[in-house]
Amino acid sequence: MESKTEEASMINVSSLTCIDLDNSNLHQLAVLLKQACLDSGFFYVINHGMSEELKEDAFEQSKKFFALPLEEKMKVLRNEKHRGYAPIHESRLDPKNQVQGDYKEGFTIGMEGPKDCPDLDKSFYSSNTWPNPDVLPGWRETMEKYHQEALRVCKSIAKVIALALDLDVDYFDGPEMLGNPIANMILFHYEGILSDPSKGIYACGAHSDYGMMTLLATDDVMGLQICKDKDAKPQKWEYVPSIKKAFIVNIGDLLERWSNGLFKSILHRVLGNGQNRYSIPLFVLPSHKCLIDCLPTCQSKINLPKYPAIKCSSYIFQRYKEVHEHQKQT
Repeated sequence: MESKTEEASMINVSSLTCIDLDNSNLHQLAVLLKQACLDSGFFYVINHGMSEELKEDAFEQSKKFFALPLEEKMKVLRNEKHRGYAPIHESRLDPKNQVQGDYKEGFTIGMEGPKDCPDLDKSFYSSNTWPNPDVLPGWRETMEKYHQEALRVCKSIAKVIALALDLDVDYFDGPEMLGNPIANMILFHYEGILSDPSKGIYACGAHSDYGMMTLLATDDVMGLQICKDKDAKPQKWEYVPSIKKAFIVNIGDLLERWSNGLFKSILHRVLGNGQNRYSIPLFVLPSHKCLIDCLPTCQSKINLPKYPAIKCSSYIFQRYKEVHEHQKQT
């Protein structure tokens, strides 16, 4: 468990770089983004092109779903392909420090392949589970539109990431990369429980995302914290406030691996302050067929590849297995 010293440091607020996607000087943006990824792996994105009306509609529809009786939500319980509803306490992302699961419930929506797609039976492109349209009219349409727009924003960010890694601007656009991505969107509702790190109670336990990048929309309820140095004793946690009309973006473990350890995927968590809180992250990875090998621009005679090449699908299943076994052992 964290010490009293660590607990007292939680009032710190982080200052993150802001990336303006309306800036036509992509190389200037790449310099800013690179520094952000070297420093913390977190940054804001503004002027991204998604309307506030769509974002507000997605949050309103999300709140309507979580306000349903548990019996109704359980009708779309998350299946073996990880699509659908996950009840409170189902996930425990930091078993060593948590006495019970996260104080949050979620609903996962992923990419759907066409009916004649050979990958349709794979976990990454299977059909979604949807609430009854008679209960929540327009819900599916709103979420599908939001998912599509959020993915578009991620693809724009990927162009800047490519330049920041000294790659061609379209490097990540190919069909085995973000041309056929794995992109899971999860609606989260954090219950109005007050977190207490000294007692192992968290809205969401400390973890790093395992994907390429995460695009996060959140309400104005404070809760997200980042730790830039996981090995520090005590760890220093800083709040990341929401900014109106901005997304919070962070890179994941896969991009850290892809960049040969150059970019940082860091620990983050959510502390509850007694208020209900809602967020919508989109977790993006390349195609399941993509080979994740240390980028040549991130290698040199000094910086040899730190990680062996691995297929994206193998990497994901490996991470799922690690998390599952970790939770069983604690």
